[in-house]
Amino acid sequence: MKDKILTRDEFISKAKISDKWLKEMEQAKIIEPSGFTENNIPFYTSRSIDQSNHIKKFIDMGYHMEAIGKITKKFGFPRSGENGKNPPAKKQLTIGGLADRIGVSTRTIKHWEEMGIIEANMRSEGGFRLYSETYVYLCNLIKDLQLFGYSLEQIKKNSDLFRIFLAIDSNINQFSQKETEQKLKRMVQEIKLLLNKIDLLKKGTNRWEELLNKKSKEINSLFRKNEKRLKSTRVNKNG
Repeated sequence: MKDKILTRDEFISKAKISDKWLKEMEQAKIIEPSGFTENNIPFYTSRSIDQSNHIKKFIDMGYHMEAIGKITKKFGFPRSGENGKNPPAKKQLTIGGLADRIGVSTRTIKHWEEMGIIEANMRSEGGFRLYSETYVYLCNLIKDLQLFGYSLEQIKKNSDLFRIFLAIDSNINQFSQKETEQKLKRMVQEIKLLLNKIDLLKKGTNRWEELLNKKSKEINSLFRKNEKRLKSTRVNKNG
């Protein structure tokens, strides 16, 4: 899990503001949501709370909304980056949105999380989860591995290896030289095993494809023979 997020209600509670005050800030474009879900539900981050606190200070100093808007637009918030705005964010998927995209239930997604196979990009204290578009691809890979005969326990081991790969890739000194060598060898072995399974699956798929195509032609031939038999029966009856 990479980032903690806040739902609108959580943000209002943490920032100790009212819903009306937040709406005024958003209408003035002084505060904006950190991003949105696929069904346009806004979410916020701790950075939004920092911005809210700075706005309160401006108000305590006697500034009105219009003036605060001009100041933040020109100078930004402290440590907030260009113009004090949140960086552009792609829409995130809710657990329901992710489940719909890959054709599984939300219960399945939660089970994968409980097993440690995947983890949400963002999550609120109340358990509201968000996933990037990348998870559509990753979850489809999990489904593929299940088709290849992998159990969820085996998939968990492979997902752990992938996390180790990312750690080593980002910092070659993450583990000792010997540990790194052992882990990389394990990864190569797992890749070879999976490639062998894929090769067997391809051969098996080809066999079944040939058989089914052949049988489909034979079945269609029997359909035609059966239709001719029916026509022949009618002719004999009429004759």
